Amino acid sequence: MADIVELTRQRRASERDAPAAPAWSKLVIPRDPMLLLLTDIDASEWHALVDRAIEPNAYYLPDWELAVNASAPGRTGACALAAWSEARLIGLMPVTSIRQAYKIPLPALVSAHPYGTLCTPTLDGACAESAASQLMQAARTAGARAIVMREVALDGAAMKAFTDALQRDGLAPRILNSHVRASLDATGDAEQLLHDALGAKKLKELRRQRHRLAEQGALSLEVACSPQEVSVAIETFLALEASGWKGKRGTALVQVKGDAAFIRRATRALAEGGRCQIVTLRAGATPVASGIVLRHLSRAFFFKLGVDEQFAKFSPGVQLTLELTRHLCADPEITSVDSTASPDHPMINPIWRGRFAIGDVLVPLRRNDPLVAMIHAALIARQFARKTARRAVRVARNLKSR
Repeated sequence: MADIVELTRQRRASERDAPAAPAWSKLVIPRDPMLLLLTDIDASEWHALVDRAIEPNAYYLPDWELAVNASAPGRTGACALAAWSEARLIGLMPVTSIRQAYKIPLPALVSAHPYGTLCTPTLDGACAESAASQLMQAARTAGARAIVMREVALDGAAMKAFTDALQRDGLAPRILNSHVRASLDATGDAEQLLHDALGAKKLKELRRQRHRLAEQGALSLEVACSPQEVSVAIETFLALEASGWKGKRGTALVQVKGDAAFIRRATRALAEGGRCQIVTLRAGATPVASGIVLRHLSRAFFFKLGVDEQFAKFSPGVQLTLELTRHLCADPEITSVDSTASPDHPMINPIWRGRFAIGDVLVPLRRNDPLVAMIHAALIARQFARKTARRAVRVARNLKSR
């Protein structure tokens, strides 16, 4: 078994007093051209690869992921599994060690979390299966016994490429958990889609709320596209997000220095390539709701929404989403939209009735490997503990609110 060192080559002060871990509890990074620090990836090759990707994922676009990696707390210091065809990059998967991701001292790699809720790796559409196979071999070279692909599109072309490559080696992926979330088929007529989703009665109520909101000032939808427009619009978004419940909980982006730096850098950089828009609904001069939309190939990604809760009785978030639906359905370059929302999201689920299957997948790298069984068991135990903790938090909040 390969000697193993921590992916980020860093030791946190809190680890100095921890009990000694098994030799394989930290993951090696040989200076191998297929396993690099994320910042070592040639930017021009990475940009060229995402243009050839078999499946869209705006959260692994270089301008986004590098901004996350630079300053977002808990998401910095990522490495990358890389696949090459001669001198051309054909596959890329940002990763971290399972110890850093989950505090599990076992030899596995985990998809680096890009802040958005999608970690589908980037594979060249012309040679996706070969790229997937090379990425897994790079993980083996690093000493990993498994890869945890978290929040991957289960029915997507990238997952199929990994499954086919595994089958050739007599292996199969293991789904750890799965759910579906809202998506939009943007090829249809927006008004018909909204009518089918919400029905005439609900749309009538929303129009009434819209008219009431317009009494505060004429409604308009602003779409910031250029880097200069996006740089201004992101400040509006950040202020709106921080004004609501996220601000009260201290989880708004602007409240964390590293998060604020990441989102400002990422949105401007993506706007330079036409891959980011910020949509803002205004009543007169007053912004009442704002959302960040990323774009990759033919898919858009609804990253986050901020609203002014002073106007909550007029459903500003819903009103913005209705306008965004019309905007994206009218865009000939966009065929689908991923809400990137939680599976039970109360606002977006009734409006966007398409569903997108997402899950965490364990990819074994050797046949009949007892360490893979240990990794699997540790992940399942962690999931159970987290579910139990979340239930306890919900019960405590309910009791507190009585």
